[in-house]
Amino acid sequence: MRFGRRRAPLVSVVVPVYAVEAWLPACLDSALEQRHRDVEVVVVDDGSPDESGEIADSYAARDPRVRVVHTDNHGLGAARNEGLRHVTGDYVTFLDSDDVVPRDAWSTLVRSLEGSGSDFATGSIVRWESDGLHEPPWMRRLHATRRLAAGITDHPEILGDVFAWNKMFRRSFWESAGLSWPEGVRYEDQPTTTRAFLAGRFDVLPEVVYHWRIRDDGTSITQQRSSLQDLADRWETKRMALRSVEEYADPRVLEIFRDRVLAGDLHRYFTEIPGCPDEWWSLLQAGVVEMWGDRSLVHSGLPPVHRLTGWLVEQDRRADAAAVMEYAAGLGRPVDRVTDDEGPRIDVPVIDRHSVDRAALAVREHEV
Repeated sequence: MRFGRRRAPLVSVVVPVYAVEAWLPACLDSALEQRHRDVEVVVVDDGSPDESGEIADSYAARDPRVRVVHTDNHGLGAARNEGLRHVTGDYVTFLDSDDVVPRDAWSTLVRSLEGSGSDFATGSIVRWESDGLHEPPWMRRLHATRRLAAGITDHPEILGDVFAWNKMFRRSFWESAGLSWPEGVRYEDQPTTTRAFLAGRFDVLPEVVYHWRIRDDGTSITQQRSSLQDLADRWETKRMALRSVEEYADPRVLEIFRDRVLAGDLHRYFTEIPGCPDEWWSLLQAGVVEMWGDRSLVHSGLPPVHRLTGWLVEQDRRADAAAVMEYAAGLGRPVDRVTDDEGPRIDVPVIDRHSVDRAALAVREHEV
């Protein structure tokens, strides 16, 4: 008896599109040129004001693997959710329309999932900057060890891998876990990826599966941290993710999440403190107190100067926090380390160290 060849799994790709006419062709080309050929690409034109919708339609006209859904503008989360309503594949993944995927990306993820039986897989990424491709050191660290069918207690630090688009999900898992993307808020990736890591078994792969384009024109969401709405959205999505981890109720996972994951990007906001508006400072300070007030950022995985800044924010010492950030920026290098009777600490002469909790100045053994 002869048996037919097993059908290759179908990968559904959701591509939300808004004002990306300059980058969309390269994005779609990378999806359609994957070594894993069995793909359906669902492009959601989210009311784009430029020619992005027409570009997507032209791809659909010449390649039956592409379908385009045109909607009014509702934002990234809503566009991804709309795309999910149209997918039919065994697996689902996400691709932002100004980025690209390396040619072996989806075959690598599919091969791992077919072998492990996991609910989803995640690979490393590189930032595509003007001077080339760079793998973030923290991302390389999270993905250094190949892990198959892991659970969150095996590798709680992986909660720091918050991206939507370097992951491939078994569609049956996505639907049974009730996953979706928050709508009407920026930074929607973290709440959903957090829920996925808590709910499923996953593969962690060292291979780079995504090229994240870093725009230099100031238009991307991650380049607008000085705005009040950006900060409000950041706090809201952190709040949502923290709530999920608290409900999971594993003390070690919660501690690692709060100290190493939730605090991880605060330094990007601390750099905005000098000259920030009063309302922005008040929102920053309130959020830090809400999420770390009973523990303090001095216990976090932030670099030493940012742990100090976090403590100053907790204490509502705005002028000192601004002085520290300006001093650090002016140095152009890590602040000096010195040793006194209590051990190693950072030396920041722009504030009175005797007015600061010693723990906020301390340098850990690996930081000396």
